[in-house]
Amino acid sequence: MTVAVTGAATGVGRMLVERLLAPGGSGSAPAVGGGARIGRVIALDEQRGDLDGPVWRIADVRDPRLAARLTGVDVLVHTDDDRTLERSPRERRARNVRAAQTVLTAAAAERVPRVILVTSTMVYGADPANPVPLEETAALRAEAGDGLVSDFLEIEEVAERARRGHPGLSVTVVRPAPLVGPGVDTLLTRHFSAPRLLTVKGCEQVWQFCHVEDLASALDFAVRHGTDGKDGAFAVGCDGAIGQAEAREIAGLRDFELPANLAFGATRRLHQAGITPAPAGDLRFLVYPCVVDCGTLRDAGWRPAHDNAAALHALLDARSGTPALVGRNLGRKEATITAASAAGAAVAAIGTAAAVRHLRKRRRG
Repeated sequence: MTVAVTGAATGVGRMLVERLLAPGGSGSAPAVGGGARIGRVIALDEQRGDLDGPVWRIADVRDPRLAARLTGVDVLVHTDDDRTLERSPRERRARNVRAAQTVLTAAAAERVPRVILVTSTMVYGADPANPVPLEETAALRAEAGDGLVSDFLEIEEVAERARRGHPGLSVTVVRPAPLVGPGVDTLLTRHFSAPRLLTVKGCEQVWQFCHVEDLASALDFAVRHGTDGKDGAFAVGCDGAIGQAEAREIAGLRDFELPANLAFGATRRLHQAGITPAPAGDLRFLVYPCVVDCGTLRDAGWRPAHDNAAALHALLDARSGTPALVGRNLGRKEATITAASAAGAAVAAIGTAAAVRHLRKRRRG
């Protein structure tokens, strides 16, 4: 079959194209048979990448003319999303949702049989009452706001509308656990770049990760073996989870603990002032559990190459070296103050005061 991949020049898209071009693909033993043979790989991106082997087609995934690039495609995998912390939430969401809408509409217009989208396990929501693990079929309980999780929730809604509006189009949604690995810069990776690990009083965090190489492997497996999951969605990530104590030991970091109202209140004020990129809603995923049982892939015979401890080591190895707090990269003085504060409340107080000063300057300007 012919497989097209968006975002093929970099990141997960590039890793997936490499796997699709390789004989045998992901290397995991399928439950039944050897999987479909890949006849041709079409690499879609705004610029040509450095891989030889795929057919390169230059395209903007938000442009309706994308349909003309999908001639003869049997499966389209959409990995070209924006998860950066630096873009404004409104601009990022407009790009991500428009891209998903265009990909699905173009695929339906060109009669592509199947599209695979990528969101996140964040759509299940992080909560101190969550069972560990959540079932893949659990309700999506994340709260909408201006964080990245809202992008994913809206993309999931776009996928569901496409299933209803285009009965001939199969839409699969893949939900990876928080991504780690080379080139990944997210709220999670910056959390482990902090002088200390923020925790919320009365709640012990439990971590599950997904290495980008395992995501590429899972997408390859889904393409070759038609893995779809219940209701057209499945989760992918490391098996099980690790607790806060083990994560703290691996990272070589100490905790600082805050009451929930103080942690979320300070984060909200810092975000409203434009000081930090992370809204209070996204902070929930750093302090409350969201661990999902990846049963669909496991039952089909796929296994991740990384466990959670190895994935955390990969996260730590990929850190930029710049200290951060609540997603904001810190200057040397800020990092020194934060690291020296044995009582986490002092950090929140400093942050709140900084937010007030910042707002005053904006009003005077």
